[in-house]
Amino acid sequence: MALREIITPPDPVLRRKARPVKNFDEKLQTLIEDMIETMRAAPGVGLAAPQVSVSEQLIVVEYGDDEDEEAPPKLYVIANPKITRFDTETELGVEGCLSIPGLVGEVERSLAVTVKGQNRRGQPMTVKARGWLARIFQHEIDHIEGVLFTDRATRVWKPEEPVGDLA
Repeated sequence: MALREIITPPDPVLRRKARPVKNFDEKLQTLIEDMIETMRAAPGVGLAAPQVSVSEQLIVVEYGDDEDEEAPPKLYVIANPKITRFDTETELGVEGCLSIPGLVGEVERSLAVTVKGQNRRGQPMTVKARGWLARIFQHEIDHIEGVLFTDRATRVWKPEEPVGDLA
């Protein structure tokens, strides 16, 4: 495992639509482990492969339960993720990004989503997420589409205090 460099604009990889993952081989497993280590070291709650200069549809997310703060965070590794259902109810929330250090913004997101994709071994999987976890999935899946949170933000600013839980 190794820490990978998190790229920032104007690196063109951040704006490119990522390729689907086709090979669930050792190279992919190494990338997954590196992404998890990089996300945790940053620290963040999510990371997409394009953020580490790999234009593939792969995300890692690690977040605890909104209802139970004592529960350990759950790790999600999803290749080829697609949001198949968006809740019609939305809310504005403040987001930051490991690829855009020093800025945060208000972004409107669905309160709940259903994400389908493949696990790290290529098996089909589905995740139903609500609240902050749903926001993280939407943010990370935007990355594999070449979309940054600043593209969706109603306003962007430099926070006075450091921001935790960056995706």
